[in-house]
Amino acid sequence: MQKDLQKQQALEYHSKGRPGKIEVVPTKEAKTQRDLSLAYSPGVAVPCLEIAANPEDVYKYTAKGNLVGVISNGTAVLGLGNIGPEAGKPVMEGKGVLFKIFADIDVFDIEIRETDPEKFVQIVQALEPTFGGINLEDIKSPECFYIEQELKKRCKIPIMHDDQHGTAIISSAGLLNALEIQKKKIDKVKFVVNGAGAAAMACIKLYESLGAKHTNFMVFDRKGILYKGREGVDELKQKFCVEEKYKDYDLAKAFKDADVFIGLSAGNTVTADMVRSMAKNPIVFAMANPDPEIDYETAVATRKDLIMATGRSDFPNQVNNVLGFPYIFRGALDVRATQINEAMKLAAVNALAELTKTPVPDIVNLAYNEKNISFGPSYIIPKPLDPRLLSSIAPAVARAAMDSGVAKYPITDWEEYILGLNRRLGLDNQLSRVIGNKARKDPKRVVFADAENLKIIKVASLAQEEGIAYPVLLGDETSILKIAAENGIDLEGMPIINPKDDKTEEQRKRFGELFFAKRQRRGVNKYEAFKAMKDRNHFGCMLVETGEADCMISGLSRNYPDTIRPAIQIIGKEEGVTKIAGMYIMFTKRGPLFLADTTVNFNPTAEELAEITLLVAKEVKQFNIKPRIAMLSYSNFGTSDSPEANLVRKARELVKKKDPELICDGEVQGILAFNKEILKENYPFTELLEGEVNTLIFPNLAAGNIAYNLLQEVGGADSIGPILLGLNKPVHVLQLGSSIRSILNMVMIAVVDAQMKCRSNTQEEVKKSKRWKKFRKVSHEI
Repeated sequence: MQKDLQKQQALEYHSKGRPGKIEVVPTKEAKTQRDLSLAYSPGVAVPCLEIAANPEDVYKYTAKGNLVGVISNGTAVLGLGNIGPEAGKPVMEGKGVLFKIFADIDVFDIEIRETDPEKFVQIVQALEPTFGGINLEDIKSPECFYIEQELKKRCKIPIMHDDQHGTAIISSAGLLNALEIQKKKIDKVKFVVNGAGAAAMACIKLYESLGAKHTNFMVFDRKGILYKGREGVDELKQKFCVEEKYKDYDLAKAFKDADVFIGLSAGNTVTADMVRSMAKNPIVFAMANPDPEIDYETAVATRKDLIMATGRSDFPNQVNNVLGFPYIFRGALDVRATQINEAMKLAAVNALAELTKTPVPDIVNLAYNEKNISFGPSYIIPKPLDPRLLSSIAPAVARAAMDSGVAKYPITDWEEYILGLNRRLGLDNQLSRVIGNKARKDPKRVVFADAENLKIIKVASLAQEEGIAYPVLLGDETSILKIAAENGIDLEGMPIINPKDDKTEEQRKRFGELFFAKRQRRGVNKYEAFKAMKDRNHFGCMLVETGEADCMISGLSRNYPDTIRPAIQIIGKEEGVTKIAGMYIMFTKRGPLFLADTTVNFNPTAEELAEITLLVAKEVKQFNIKPRIAMLSYSNFGTSDSPEANLVRKARELVKKKDPELICDGEVQGILAFNKEILKENYPFTELLEGEVNTLIFPNLAAGNIAYNLLQEVGGADSIGPILLGLNKPVHVLQLGSSIRSILNMVMIAVVDAQMKCRSNTQEEVKKSKRWKKFRKVSHEI
């Protein structure tokens, strides 16, 4: 059932809204008649004539310079084999998404119904005028070798078959670092390579370019070792054949005293005994997917002196092609390289290897829930979410293209080029991925107070399936299970608790006593305290307060005040906090914007607005982002003497008294907060000139809420929120009509907040905990 659900989710993801994963978006205004006459006839004739006179101007007047063709015939798609061009299209679209989000490269995916290598080459060659570069994808071996070689001869734009060279480049970087740690020389080590496909051939060639000796390789395919005289070995493999005297070697025999194993074959083909027989300080790159040639935990338990890499993200040292192709093409495009040559690939290898040795930014540690990732046996390859990849690899590739004479447009100002690369990708992509990745590293117990709702049930299932959270569902079990069954959702392993049921009477009684103790002198009598525990919000907050859960999501079917009130009464505010606040994260083209207060305080005083500002600054810092705060008004630095403008001005003064180092200025109009030219010309003293503003504080709830809704509905910005700030433990309230994606985003935020406010629980700890067992027991009894 779970596999069926996963299939359905994948189909829904690709079909919902506009089918597929990509679209074309105009880069110029096309709203007025004048715009249209410039975009097309008659104005378009002018750049056409310029390009006709000087073909290189195609890069000046069209998108060619930032456009890559992802081209395939669908003959070797992932692990699916020869499924044809139409069936391979989702993969090609996905590749285009990766190019865009990691390197801001635009992509047209082209699927060609042609298996004849020469005809395929002719078709792609004819497309050369369209693209700045071509990424060949999922073309079977051995045809892929001929196709790439011929296109490189015939075309004057960068061509790369990523299935070959991506794995070779990333694994080469890891290999260099592993050899350094193990104190071995690449020209001395003995290699065993299991797999003789396109990727394996490219790996061996690149390792040899780095200094490995050709005679130090033993290569195996499905039929055994490649040796001279073996029948049926194709021409490409023959150059990797060993002497005939080794023809009786099997994989186990080849492993004895080998230094390096490279696996690009099938899962579970290597045993612990094989690893045990390797030389001192061995290196094992088991890169088969989804199952490596040997399980990571088995291998590292076998040899304490082992360095291991896999193709999987759930183990250290993932060999992931996304560390290479976006940045290699970025560098190649930016200098208008006529090819991707060996020098450029080696430059990418060395840049990746060197980046691994530099201090890791906090945002990367945050993303992978590590305190201090550093160069060593468990970190020989950079992490895919490292924001430095673009500005490290692309310049290295561009410089190598220039040095090797294939760059038509050399870079002269490297500092400006690197700044431009960093501007290409705002923090929004990084931040959203970081939040999700961090949640998965240390999932928490999340109470869903509105569990009799299909959206909540779907999100709970997704959260558990993706390893984001351990859901606890509140509501009538019969109703919840019926909704789940009707929609093919598996809730196995999730506690379902009905606060109104007799089975929870003892728990309600205990919670009622605690609630009465908290509120007995604040207008709540004992009867009311016990009665309140039948309410899911009160009961859920008590689960969080007593440590039987870590955070709560509510509000989808209840109004905002009724959800917040129990949280304040039961969980309480952080020490020193007098007012809680609501914040939204908006993902815009400028990067993430943090907006507050958007949901709680109607008309805050100057003191309250200052406290809200400091709460938001604290939260922003927890995402390893330096807050740069604009306190908004209709006035600019004293241009109005109205009470409203004075309130914001005073609030800013209070903020600076409490935190003089915080970048925070105002009062200022929203348009000026983002316009450095006007600020520099008219208000050169303002702190808002120190970097890009990323946090907006509104003078009252009306302004904040209106701005948030306009940004979301008219501006098309994605959002996470509202995030409640100032509570002792995380409770977040959903907006009416929240989508499944929005709810899942809130779950991830709740988990990340809980990680910061309570101790870590590993999956096993949670499963073994008495409270979790109690939940399961109560659920079963009900």
